[in-house]
Amino acid sequence: MKVTVVGAGGNVGSTVSMSIAQRDFAKEVVMVDIVKEKDGEKFYPSKGRALDQWESSPIHKFDTKLTGTVDYEDTAGSDVCVITAGVPRRPGMSRDDLLEINANIVGSVTEQLVKHSPNTILIIVSNPLDVMAQVAYETSGLDSNRVMGMAGILDTARYRSFLAEELDVSPKDIQALLLGGHGDTMVPLPRFTTISGMPVTQFIDEDKLDEIVERTKGGGGELVNLMGTSAWYAPGAAAAQMVEAIILDQNRVFPCAAYLNGEYGHEELFLGVPVKLGKDGIKKIIEVDLNDEEQQLMDTSADHVHSVLSEFRKLMDK
Repeated sequence: MKVTVVGAGGNVGSTVSMSIAQRDFAKEVVMVDIVKEKDGEKFYPSKGRALDQWESSPIHKFDTKLTGTVDYEDTAGSDVCVITAGVPRRPGMSRDDLLEINANIVGSVTEQLVKHSPNTILIIVSNPLDVMAQVAYETSGLDSNRVMGMAGILDTARYRSFLAEELDVSPKDIQALLLGGHGDTMVPLPRFTTISGMPVTQFIDEDKLDEIVERTKGGGGELVNLMGTSAWYAPGAAAAQMVEAIILDQNRVFPCAAYLNGEYGHEELFLGVPVKLGKDGIKKIIEVDLNDEEQQLMDTSADHVHSVLSEFRKLMDK
């Protein structure tokens, strides 16, 4: 099985590639990025990172071949393509600030990928996530089950890691669900959060849980403020987990940005919802019964995605 990662010369993309290689379920990972120039010299970050990662294969004990390239012809026949290309967030920059430039990048990349791999599945990581997934979907012409965004897995991982730290328990034993758009309008569902099957509310008071939920909503911004750029380890691992579920047809249930056609009362947009992932991509969108408060939060999140999508369409009509 063949996987392509675009933007692999950057931190997120290279982490996706390395995470996939270390899991050792793919035959080959093709790492794509542009040629970089500095002081009159040309550099090939995707080729360099691929070589560096391949040289670690005897240590990490994986057989997945890593190939760096700047030519999309090398991606031909990819079963799954992960798009991480785009401008990263910087201090003071919201995800929405990235809209126009990243839309152009994601659109162009999608055209190239589908040209050489017409039956591929696309996983979008570029921000603003929900709208970039829409761009890829409309550009690709693929069925909606074959285009998705990586968001909920990352958001729930942050939420679970914060809870594990607060409660001094293993993050392995925490299960959680977050819905909605990726970012400040995500929809937390604390009543679905459990520790080894037990409700999290038995372990933590409501005020502290609310603090952790709020920290999760701003989790990306917290890291931008600490590092001066976007996160990459957790996002890369999250995308790799999605690829694994698809390639190995695992039928894993994950929160992902999926194209809605009436589910949760919304349609014709990408929004974070639980899905069953396996061969051919999204096998099923799972509808959770929400109470009135949760549905209202979901509607608010959808309104925000709609507003960014409308802004995108105005920019493209210039």
